[in-house]
Amino acid sequence: MAFIRQTIKKEIEKIIKKTGQSLLKFFNSGKTNHVKFKSKHEIATSADFLAEKIILKKLKELTPDWHIISEESGDNHKKSDYLWTVDPLDGTTNFYMGNPLWAVQMALVYKNEPVLAWIYAPAINEYYFAEKNKGAYLNNKKIRVSSRPLTKALLTYCHGNTTADLKKALKIYNYFKLNSFDIRQLGSAALEFGWVAKGRTDCYISPGARLWDVVPGALLVKEAKGKVYDFKGNSWNVRAKTVLASNGIIDKQILKFLKTL
Repeated sequence: MAFIRQTIKKEIEKIIKKTGQSLLKFFNSGKTNHVKFKSKHEIATSADFLAEKIILKKLKELTPDWHIISEESGDNHKKSDYLWTVDPLDGTTNFYMGNPLWAVQMALVYKNEPVLAWIYAPAINEYYFAEKNKGAYLNNKKIRVSSRPLTKALLTYCHGNTTADLKKALKIYNYFKLNSFDIRQLGSAALEFGWVAKGRTDCYISPGARLWDVVPGALLVKEAKGKVYDFKGNSWNVRAKTVLASNGIIDKQILKFLKTL
């Protein structure tokens, strides 16, 4: 596994950055108006498909027999101990509206354990990387979660696209808007995890979490000495449908509320 990690890390970093720079040119051109509605609350642009095409081509060359789950193309259903999760453009609505908070994100999972994670947000020049048991990094500098209590905490949240997920998200927002310093939705799960890991924010909460949205960030926060759970208070794993990622100080107070949802 160690050899595989070292071999692919360089290649994936290259393709992540290539994809991000291609998206950045697209973003700066203003040609983001070709939109497909995947559901009432979820869109994909031509940029999503462009980015995914670049990434999947490289993955099929590097690891043709590995399992891949990608947001736009879905599941290749290959049986392997290795799983790639791919979100070619996280924060599509932000991208579409000209908001720079979007990212390319990928993770490698081995036997259901995330081992490598990449998040690249070229419009704000932020490149996150994490490796299991080796720490979390932003632009090649090690990062760590905050130490703020809930009364001073900045929380972020997101949600899946079902009505049930949306209702839970609204309850989360209403409760923590009154019981923390502030709670906001950035519109990019990748960066909401990244900012927890960096210590800019203190917690990220999401009902209806999907693998490609959360695997990279979950590893990043863990490696930045934070904590990641599901809403029941169990340690987060790749089968979880909900996620709470925090600085490890405010977990009990937040989970007390989340368990009521």
